[in-house]
Amino acid sequence: MIQPDQEWNAGDLGCGDLVLELRAKLKAMKPKQILKLTATDPGAPEDIPAWCDLTGHKLLKTEKPHYYIQRKE
Repeated sequence: MIQPDQEWNAGDLGCGDLVLELRAKLKAMKPKQILKLTATDPGAPEDIPAWCDLTGHKLLKTEKPHYYIQRKE
């Protein structure tokens, strides 16, 4: 089981606002810390993995609507 360092419920925030907030949340964390994101927006299953690939953060696990993201180094 993954133990997150922080949790954030983004609710149904759409892609644009979601990734801006997500970026700020991860930036405030230490490298390799884990954020548990809860996102119910219909586009999240495609948007979150793509955003992680683009930014270098690691998507550890997906259990819709939960996403476990490890901050890059």
